[in-house]
Amino acid sequence: MGPVGLCIVALVVISITHWFYGWRNPRCNGKLPPGSMGMPLLGETLQFFAPNSSSDIPPFIKKRMERFGPIFRTSLVGRPVIISTDPDLSYFVFQKEGKLFQSWYPDTFTEIFGRQNVGSLHGFMYKYLKNMVLNLFGPESLKKMLPEVEQEACRNLNRWSSQESVELKDATASLIFDLTAKKLISYDPEKSSENLRENFVAFIQGLISFPLNIPGTAYHKCMQGRKKAMKMLKSMLQERRAKPRKQQSDFFDFVLEELAKEDTILTEAIALDLMFVLLFASFETTSLAITMATKFLLEHPLVLKALTEENEAILRKRENPNSGLTWKEYKSMTFTFQFINETVRLTNIVPAIFRKALKEINYKGYTIPAGWAVMVCPPSIHLNPATYKDPLDFNPWRWERMEFNGASKHFMAFGGGMRFCVGTDFTKVQMAVFLHCLATKYRWRVIKGGNIVRTPGLQFPNGFHVQISEKNESKEEPKINSI
Repeated sequence: MGPVGLCIVALVVISITHWFYGWRNPRCNGKLPPGSMGMPLLGETLQFFAPNSSSDIPPFIKKRMERFGPIFRTSLVGRPVIISTDPDLSYFVFQKEGKLFQSWYPDTFTEIFGRQNVGSLHGFMYKYLKNMVLNLFGPESLKKMLPEVEQEACRNLNRWSSQESVELKDATASLIFDLTAKKLISYDPEKSSENLRENFVAFIQGLISFPLNIPGTAYHKCMQGRKKAMKMLKSMLQERRAKPRKQQSDFFDFVLEELAKEDTILTEAIALDLMFVLLFASFETTSLAITMATKFLLEHPLVLKALTEENEAILRKRENPNSGLTWKEYKSMTFTFQFINETVRLTNIVPAIFRKALKEINYKGYTIPAGWAVMVCPPSIHLNPATYKDPLDFNPWRWERMEFNGASKHFMAFGGGMRFCVGTDFTKVQMAVFLHCLATKYRWRVIKGGNIVRTPGLQFPNGFHVQISEKNESKEEPKINSI
């Protein structure tokens, strides 16, 4: 190799070395939080998605907390990210929404949920959509919905009790999806030629996978599930437009009414993305929470006893024991709500919440550059021993001393700030009503499964199969495997 060739090779090596150094040591006007940016482009994405079976703070986060402290930097799916396990910074991020930070998710998530989904919109448009959703899931609507939620929970539990075994996660997902889809779009699975939920199941299986859109991968199947679901929703919307109803009876009617206004800012694309997100968010997260709640009750007999006593007391106080659950009775379920809070605290269904810095921000001696993502880590908040004594212990009674009905610096199960989850009350209604029906009328035992895996989202790889029976019935006890 001649001098020219050697010179070219040297320049290439120097360029690559310079680029690699620049990747590992990003420029900043101040002091970046400590951390590692991982490999160029890939960053530490593979480590972040690595499966684990722990209920503790995810190993990816915990190792870096021990090494770098509560605020550190990394790179995920090609983007520089500041990760906050610090309660003060996490709360600050939520409170400064729209001023210093705005909602942001990786491009892969945006592709999955739609580029005009409610999580990607900001300012007036976000507030507009939020008010639309509150029209469906607000307190007044939930009061009217309560009897139907109870009726569906009791009907499904009765049906499951006639089966030798039921996979609880899938069964509760089906229950909640059908109820939500009925309220949103008057969808009836028994009358439809296509199964809408099947597309969401395919979607879910790839949602928390590595974002590689190649045929055969979970992510590709996820995108195909979205495509089919969106095609069905669009077809339903067009059919409803062609044959409008005289009276508003579901969320689709409300959307069509908005689309018909001359001065509307709503578009069909935004409406369909909103419908997609609402259907997904309502049933997937709630079914996971209900499944974990049922699992916790089996593992903690004293908790089951307290929950059952509270709900049976509601029945005893009624003049008519066969009457349905009232809103007043629902609001009186003190221990049940403590149990729900403890379930979502320890389950950590949402492992990460993302925002993006709108401008350069200085915080606790560190600089967050403009344009960088900030990831709030709820598990690190919920499992902080400084706030929760013995944080890995399941203890609903701890909530007797804590008032976290909404979002706070130490409780972020439903998000925080102006983007606090608008479906929180709907989720609590479904969980409380299901637990009320289950605890007062049924007993249940594990048949198989129940182990969890996080990648980083929660999954039951082997399902959670239980046998449900009415309390006044006796069945031959099956051979039970340990959870």
